Amino acid sequence: MDSDLNATFITLGGYVEVHKYRYLYFVIMLTVYILIICCNSTIVCLICIHKNLNEPMYIFIAALLMNSVLYSTTIYPKLLIDFLSEKQIISYSACLFQCFLYYSLNGSEFLLLAAMSYDRYVSICKPLQYPAIMRKTTVSIFLILAWLVPACQIAVPVALSADTKLCNFALKGIFCNNSAYKLHCVMSKTLSVYGVFVLLNVTLLPVLFILFTYTKIFIITFHSCGEVRIKAAQTCLPHLLILINFSCLVAYDVIIVKLESDFPKTLRFAMTLQVILYHPLFNPIIYGLKMKEISKHLKRLFCQDKVN
Repeated sequence: MDSDLNATFITLGGYVEVHKYRYLYFVIMLTVYILIICCNSTIVCLICIHKNLNEPMYIFIAALLMNSVLYSTTIYPKLLIDFLSEKQIISYSACLFQCFLYYSLNGSEFLLLAAMSYDRYVSICKPLQYPAIMRKTTVSIFLILAWLVPACQIAVPVALSADTKLCNFALKGIFCNNSAYKLHCVMSKTLSVYGVFVLLNVTLLPVLFILFTYTKIFIITFHSCGEVRIKAAQTCLPHLLILINFSCLVAYDVIIVKLESDFPKTLRFAMTLQVILYHPLFNPIIYGLKMKEISKHLKRLFCQDKVN
């Protein structure tokens, strides 16, 4: 590999005995990827087809599930190719693009969850004002901002890194994340500070907003009748489970980048696989089981299939 190629391609060194277990890895990950697409897409289609699911809450759920599909598509196709390749490499430009999509969609996840929490807050705490506040225009604006804001913010450090000189050409992971910035010859303090700003802006602030809205919801429902409490629990609990699960995965991603040299390779590989396996499947399972209306339509769908 000549110097020009070395300056262009990055080795992904986070795989464990990929030459020995390549076909096992490939079959497992392909199966999971198909399940992710099918499970998420099924619920999205149900929400689109059935008019009683064309409400803001379900539209946000559909957007969240589509975000999971996009998140998986950012990672899985390259993983599947790497499992069958002799060398696990990626061009630096493709690495930056993957990093951009990965963190943009992560940020979108938090903002979509924040929009959902606001929807639940208005529905439960201000039911008479709900139709006026959560109009189609408002929902559309929330959806656009949820995908646009993180993308614009993540694009800045990625664009600045495109022409940065590299002194290292090997990543310790199996896909590109913030570790890509450790390839630079000189770590930019500006990029580091801006990275912290973006992290706070698209993760911490939405989480604090979600916690604030749910605190208000719980205070109001605590003083309400049992029926209101049950309704609040049915709609809010799945959102909180998704938030807790995703926050833990993001926390792991931040920790592994900071302490990657102290993590055993096998443990890091196993943990990274869990990050990309659990979350995209966790969303449709939680919403399919815990959301009464979605669960009802899923049962009808599969019962019809059995009859046919």
